[in-house]
Amino acid sequence: MASVEIRDVRKSFGSVSAIQGVSVDIADGEFVVLVGPSGCGKSTLLRMVAGLETITSGEIAIDGQVVNKLEPKERDIAMVFQNYALYPQMTVAQNLGFALELARLGKDEIKRKVAAAAASLGLEPLLGRYPRQLSGGQRQRVAMGRAIVRDPKVFLFDEPLSNLDAKLRVQVRGEIKELQRRLKTTTLYVTHDQVEAMTMGDKIVVLNGGRVEQVGAPLDLYDRPANTFVATFLGSPAMNLIEGTIDSEGTRVRFASGHSASVGPSPAGSAGRRVLFGVRPENIWVDPEAGVPCVVSLVEPTGSETHLIAHAGQAEIVAVLKERLRVHEGETIRLSFDIAHAHFFDPDSGGRLGVRGGPAPERPGRAA
Repeated sequence: MASVEIRDVRKSFGSVSAIQGVSVDIADGEFVVLVGPSGCGKSTLLRMVAGLETITSGEIAIDGQVVNKLEPKERDIAMVFQNYALYPQMTVAQNLGFALELARLGKDEIKRKVAAAAASLGLEPLLGRYPRQLSGGQRQRVAMGRAIVRDPKVFLFDEPLSNLDAKLRVQVRGEIKELQRRLKTTTLYVTHDQVEAMTMGDKIVVLNGGRVEQVGAPLDLYDRPANTFVATFLGSPAMNLIEGTIDSEGTRVRFASGHSASVGPSPAGSAGRRVLFGVRPENIWVDPEAGVPCVVSLVEPTGSETHLIAHAGQAEIVAVLKERLRVHEGETIRLSFDIAHAHFFDPDSGGRLGVRGGPAPERPGRAA
């Protein structure tokens, strides 16, 4: 096992700046997920840690050693790709043991390591098969097994589940997390899927446009997003952001529709100012007495929940309701918001406004 330090790393492709001063610390044995939309730089950053992409500036250290100039094979890392990268002419056993043969290990040691990896991933019945005879999930397990047998300091995963169907993704992501906990190997995992990020990582790094937007534990980021990008990227359905103005007493927010909602004590210094009022869909409920009037535009029953889209004036509000609501498009209902879980953002910068009764939090920088 080993720690990984990414220190003010930058990457440019000609005049295009793909990574813009990213700093992240990954502790020994930690599972860290890089998440963000397509093109945000997460795979480029992973490839720089692996040594598959050169670094324009900054440093990457593994186990305290700066590895900027080391070849991939000298970094003691193992990478699992989304396309499996298995040798089609080799059996599962041969795929698992090939890197060990290149390292000139003895036949008995190779056999022992391959058997141990196969046992940990349930691959024993498949050792004599070829990749073409395996399902997608089985191929991904072989790719993981090929990484495990090398006993590396760091595991790197580049969107390993993107080629699997939805049900299999859920199964394999659980297997990866359980495996990492058992092996306690430092892991850096790239995905664009925020559900994967939330369920797998000890720590999440949210990237956007080559920059770090926020770093922290999954629920910390979900409960206290640093800005509107993180607020709307993490969570499905996304957080509602409604334009409004805090009254002079700082106790109510008035929306463009003319309606208002109580906010209790608003964030320090926000009285009288424009805000984006943020509330997650699960923190909304039907309140016939005191709710904000909204016109229903879509009802989606899912069985255990009802997903509802409604409009208060021009503002669209998405709610996830536990009850099986019997309403139809065009009807007017009243919705209330759980103020204890409300969020307030600056409409110009997108940054989170300060904690209620306290100072505004600083924009996160280096991940500790």
